Amino acid sequence: MERYRNRTDAGATLAKELKEYAGKDVVVLGLARGGVPVAAEVARALGAPLDVMVVRKLGVPGHEELAMGAIASGGMRVLNSDVLDQLSISEDVLARTAAEEERELVRRERVYRQQHPALPLNGRTVILVDDGLATGASMRAAAAAVREHDPAAIVVAVPVAAPEACQRFGALADDVVCVLTPEPFSAVGAWYEDFAQTTDEDVRRILEQAWGVGGGPM
Repeated sequence: MERYRNRTDAGATLAKELKEYAGKDVVVLGLARGGVPVAAEVARALGAPLDVMVVRKLGVPGHEELAMGAIASGGMRVLNSDVLDQLSISEDVLARTAAEEERELVRRERVYRQQHPALPLNGRTVILVDDGLATGASMRAAAAAVREHDPAAIVVAVPVAAPEACQRFGALADDVVCVLTPEPFSAVGAWYEDFAQTTDEDVRRILEQAWGVGGGPM
Protein backbone atom coordinates (compact mmCIF):
# COMPACT_ATOMS: atom_id res chain seq x y z
CA MET A 1 0.00 0.00 0.00
CA GLU A 2 1.48 3.35 -1.06
CA ARG A 3 2.13 6.12 1.43
CA TYR A 4 1.20 9.78 1.05
CA ARG A 5 4.04 12.15 0.20
CA ASN A 6 2.87 14.68 2.80
CA ARG A 7 -0.31 16.22 4.22
CA THR A 8 -0.92 18.28 1.08
CA ASP A 9 -0.85 15.13 -1.06
CA ALA A 10 -3.13 13.40 1.45
CA GLY A 11 -5.59 16.29 1.32
CA ALA A 12 -5.72 16.25 -2.47
CA THR A 13 -6.40 12.51 -2.43
CA LEU A 14 -9.06 12.86 0.26
CA ALA A 15 -10.78 15.64 -1.67
CA LYS A 16 -11.40 13.28 -4.59
CA GLU A 17 -13.42 11.06 -2.27
CA LEU A 18 -15.52 14.04 -1.17
CA LYS A 19 -16.38 15.53 -4.58
CA GLU A 20 -20.10 14.86 -4.05
CA TYR A 21 -20.06 17.75 -1.54
CA ALA A 22 -18.74 20.32 -4.04
CA GLY A 23 -21.15 23.18 -4.61
CA LYS A 24 -23.18 22.44 -1.48
CA ASP A 25 -23.51 24.44 1.74
CA VAL A 26 -20.41 22.91 3.29
CA VAL A 27 -17.91 24.04 5.91
CA VAL A 28 -14.54 22.29 6.18
CA LEU A 29 -13.03 22.18 9.68
CA GLY A 30 -9.42 21.10 10.09
CA LEU A 31 -8.40 19.62 13.44
CA ALA A 32 -5.41 21.56 14.68
CA ARG A 33 -2.69 21.17 14.09
CA GLY A 34 -2.02 18.34 11.63
CA GLY A 35 -5.49 18.28 10.12
CA VAL A 36 -5.38 21.90 8.92
CA PRO A 37 -3.09 21.46 5.88
CA VAL A 38 -5.13 18.40 4.86
CA ALA A 39 -8.39 20.32 5.29
CA ALA A 40 -7.03 23.26 3.28
CA GLU A 41 -6.68 21.05 0.22
CA VAL A 42 -10.18 19.64 0.71
CA ALA A 43 -11.70 23.12 1.07
CA ARG A 44 -9.86 24.34 -2.02
CA ALA A 45 -11.02 21.42 -4.13
CA LEU A 46 -14.64 21.69 -2.98
CA GLY A 47 -14.78 25.47 -3.19
CA ALA A 48 -15.83 25.51 0.47
CA PRO A 49 -14.85 27.80 3.37
CA LEU A 50 -12.16 26.59 5.77
CA ASP A 51 -12.05 26.97 9.53
CA VAL A 52 -10.16 25.37 12.41
CA MET A 53 -11.31 23.09 15.22
CA VAL A 54 -8.92 23.09 18.17
CA VAL A 55 -8.84 19.75 19.97
CA ARG A 56 -6.54 18.59 22.75
CA LYS A 57 -6.02 14.98 23.72
CA LEU A 58 -6.11 14.18 27.43
CA GLY A 59 -3.07 11.95 27.75
CA VAL A 60 -2.50 9.63 30.68
CA PRO A 61 0.23 11.21 32.87
CA GLY A 62 3.50 9.44 32.15
CA HIS A 63 1.99 7.81 29.05
CA GLU A 64 0.74 10.88 27.19
CA GLU A 65 0.35 9.01 23.90
CA LEU A 66 -2.50 7.03 25.51
CA ALA A 67 -5.71 9.06 25.40
CA MET A 68 -8.05 8.99 28.37
CA GLY A 69 -10.22 11.51 26.56
CA ALA A 70 -10.13 14.78 24.65
CA ILE A 71 -11.46 18.33 24.78
CA ALA A 72 -12.52 20.59 21.93
CA SER A 73 -13.42 24.21 21.26
CA GLY A 74 -16.64 25.24 22.95
CA GLY A 75 -15.99 23.41 26.22
CA MET A 76 -16.72 19.93 24.86
CA ARG A 77 -15.13 16.96 26.62
CA VAL A 78 -15.32 13.25 25.80
CA LEU A 79 -13.77 10.52 27.93
CA ASN A 80 -12.36 7.08 27.18
CA SER A 81 -14.06 5.10 29.93
CA ASP A 82 -12.09 1.94 29.11
CA VAL A 83 -8.75 3.65 29.78
CA LEU A 84 -10.05 5.46 32.85
CA ASP A 85 -11.36 2.24 34.37
CA GLN A 86 -8.40 0.02 33.45
CA LEU A 87 -5.85 2.46 34.90
CA SER A 88 -8.05 3.64 37.79
CA ILE A 89 -7.53 7.30 36.84
CA SER A 90 -8.74 9.52 39.68
CA GLU A 91 -11.02 12.53 39.25
CA ASP A 92 -8.21 14.77 40.52
CA VAL A 93 -5.76 13.54 37.87
CA LEU A 94 -8.39 13.92 35.16
CA ALA A 95 -9.30 17.42 36.32
CA ARG A 96 -5.66 18.59 36.45
CA THR A 97 -4.92 17.20 32.99
CA ALA A 98 -8.08 18.75 31.53
CA ALA A 99 -7.24 22.15 33.08
CA GLU A 100 -3.73 22.10 31.57
CA GLU A 101 -5.01 21.16 28.15
CA GLU A 102 -7.79 23.75 28.36
CA ARG A 103 -5.17 26.48 28.84
CA GLU A 104 -3.30 25.26 25.76
CA LEU A 105 -6.54 25.06 23.78
CA VAL A 106 -7.38 28.68 24.61
CA ARG A 107 -3.84 29.77 23.69
CA ARG A 108 -4.07 28.06 20.31
CA GLU A 109 -7.50 29.52 19.59
CA ARG A 110 -6.08 32.99 20.23
CA VAL A 111 -3.00 32.42 18.05
CA TYR A 112 -4.89 30.86 15.14
CA ARG A 113 -7.92 33.13 15.00
CA GLN A 114 -6.35 36.52 15.66
CA GLN A 115 -9.84 37.88 16.50
CA HIS A 116 -11.49 36.18 13.51
CA PRO A 117 -14.92 34.77 14.40
CA ALA A 118 -15.74 31.10 14.00
CA LEU A 119 -17.82 30.08 11.01
CA PRO A 120 -21.55 29.53 11.64
CA LEU A 121 -22.32 25.80 11.46
CA ASN A 122 -26.09 25.74 12.03
CA GLY A 123 -27.90 23.97 9.20
CA ARG A 124 -24.72 23.36 7.19
CA THR A 125 -22.85 20.19 6.29
CA VAL A 126 -19.65 20.15 8.34
CA ILE A 127 -16.70 18.12 7.08
CA LEU A 128 -14.28 17.35 9.92
CA VAL A 129 -10.79 16.62 8.61
CA ASP A 130 -7.70 15.28 10.36
CA ASP A 131 -4.46 13.78 9.02
CA GLY A 132 -5.49 10.36 10.36
CA LEU A 133 -7.34 8.43 13.05
CA ALA A 134 -5.61 6.18 15.56
CA THR A 135 -7.88 5.95 18.62
CA GLY A 136 -10.25 8.61 17.33
CA ALA A 137 -10.50 10.41 20.71
CA SER A 138 -9.79 13.84 19.25
CA MET A 139 -12.24 13.38 16.40
CA ARG A 140 -14.97 12.21 18.79
CA ALA A 141 -14.56 15.42 20.81
CA ALA A 142 -14.65 17.49 17.62
CA ALA A 143 -17.80 15.75 16.37
CA ALA A 144 -19.52 16.23 19.72
CA ALA A 145 -18.61 19.93 19.73
CA VAL A 146 -19.96 20.41 16.21
CA ARG A 147 -23.19 18.56 17.05
CA GLU A 148 -23.93 21.26 19.63
CA HIS A 149 -24.27 23.74 16.74
CA ASP A 150 -27.11 21.81 15.08
CA PRO A 151 -25.47 21.16 11.68
CA ALA A 152 -27.39 19.60 8.81
CA ALA A 153 -24.84 16.76 8.74
CA ILE A 154 -21.41 15.82 10.06
CA VAL A 155 -18.88 14.16 7.77
CA VAL A 156 -15.70 12.65 9.27
CA ALA A 157 -12.98 12.54 6.62
CA VAL A 158 -9.38 11.35 6.94
CA PRO A 159 -6.69 10.06 4.56
CA VAL A 160 -5.83 7.08 6.78
CA ALA A 161 -7.32 5.38 9.84
CA ALA A 162 -7.11 2.32 12.00
CA PRO A 163 -9.96 0.11 10.72
CA GLU A 164 -11.70 -0.09 14.10
CA ALA A 165 -11.48 3.70 14.58
CA CYS A 166 -13.07 4.30 11.18
CA GLN A 167 -15.87 1.82 11.88
CA ARG A 168 -16.59 3.42 15.25
CA PHE A 169 -17.62 6.70 13.64
CA GLY A 170 -20.48 5.10 11.74
CA ALA A 171 -22.69 5.81 14.76
CA LEU A 172 -21.31 9.29 15.44
CA ALA A 173 -21.34 10.92 12.01
CA ASP A 174 -23.68 11.05 9.03
CA ASP A 175 -20.91 10.05 6.64
CA VAL A 176 -17.42 8.65 7.21
CA VAL A 177 -14.65 8.72 4.62
CA CYS A 178 -11.40 6.90 5.45
CA VAL A 179 -9.35 6.57 2.26
CA LEU A 180 -6.89 4.04 3.66
CA THR A 181 -7.63 1.56 6.46
CA PRO A 182 -4.45 -0.53 6.53
CA GLU A 183 -4.09 -3.68 8.57
CA PRO A 184 -1.91 -3.74 10.57
CA PHE A 185 -2.27 0.00 11.14
CA SER A 186 0.79 0.86 13.30
CA ALA A 187 0.49 4.68 13.47
CA VAL A 188 -0.79 7.59 11.38
CA GLY A 189 2.72 8.83 10.61
CA ALA A 190 3.72 5.45 9.19
CA TRP A 191 1.55 6.21 6.14
CA TYR A 192 3.29 9.47 5.25
CA GLU A 193 6.74 9.89 3.71
CA ASP A 194 6.92 13.36 5.29
CA PHE A 195 5.06 13.65 8.60
CA ALA A 196 6.89 16.67 9.99
CA GLN A 197 5.06 18.42 12.80
CA THR A 198 2.65 21.15 11.74
CA THR A 199 3.48 24.31 13.71
CA ASP A 200 1.27 27.05 15.10
CA GLU A 201 2.72 29.36 12.46
CA ASP A 202 1.82 26.87 9.71
CA VAL A 203 -1.79 26.79 10.92
CA ARG A 204 -2.03 30.57 11.20
CA ARG A 205 -0.56 31.06 7.72
CA ILE A 206 -2.92 28.52 6.11
CA LEU A 207 -5.95 30.10 7.76
CA GLU A 208 -4.93 33.62 6.79
CA GLN A 209 -4.53 32.52 3.18
CA ALA A 210 -7.96 30.88 3.23
CA TRP A 211 -9.63 33.88 4.88
CA GLY A 212 -7.83 36.50 2.85
CA VAL A 213 -5.49 39.17 4.18
CA GLY A 214 -7.39 41.32 6.64
CA GLY A 215 -10.55 39.25 6.26
CA GLY A 216 -12.24 36.51 8.20
CA PRO A 217 -14.25 33.37 7.41
CA MET A 218 -17.23 33.89 5.16
